[in-house]
Amino acid sequence: MERKPTEVRQEEIKKAVLSIIDQEGMHNLSTRKVAERVGVSEGALFRHFRTKRDMILALVDEVEEVLMKSLRDVAAEESPAEDRLLRFLCTHVRYLTANKGITILLFSEAAHANDPELKARMLKILNEQKRLAKKIVNDGISAGDWDDSINVDHFATLYMGIPISLNIELVLSPGGVNTDNFCKKMLAVLERALKPVK
Repeated sequence: MERKPTEVRQEEIKKAVLSIIDQEGMHNLSTRKVAERVGVSEGALFRHFRTKRDMILALVDEVEEVLMKSLRDVAAEESPAEDRLLRFLCTHVRYLTANKGITILLFSEAAHANDPELKARMLKILNEQKRLAKKIVNDGISAGDWDDSINVDHFATLYMGIPISLNIELVLSPGGVNTDNFCKKMLAVLERALKPVK
């Protein structure tokens, strides 16, 4: 058995966890299956993650480090709000498509397992996504591009419906989801809500 650096092995383990969840469901996730998928013994697996819960929390770390950092970067750009909203949405879509509904699975696990730490972390992620969407919309309103009478909180909730419904489709559609032009189509819908009525 090849000995790999800790970071490489941990990435393999996280990918195996996601693959099992995607193909067999969260309820079939076990340390034995993860070890088999990675090609290591359970003992070797436990050198990297002590428990199945630790593996799930590592996936939450990944969402925070990769997805949320990318979304923060887009929201902080100086470009027009319309461009940022498109990039924000596409960043979300690309991450979810590449990681097969990871966040919906984590939200499901948080609810099912009744794990206070996992629930708190997932709520923080949800709230930050909404906060960043609101920042982009408020910037567009300040620039005079979008309707200043729109309820920004309601818009953020509407926005979150897009990645959540995409997530659900990714989990439930065995043949995959056609995401061609998905971002532009969804942006067109969002902009209809944002543009002032003439």
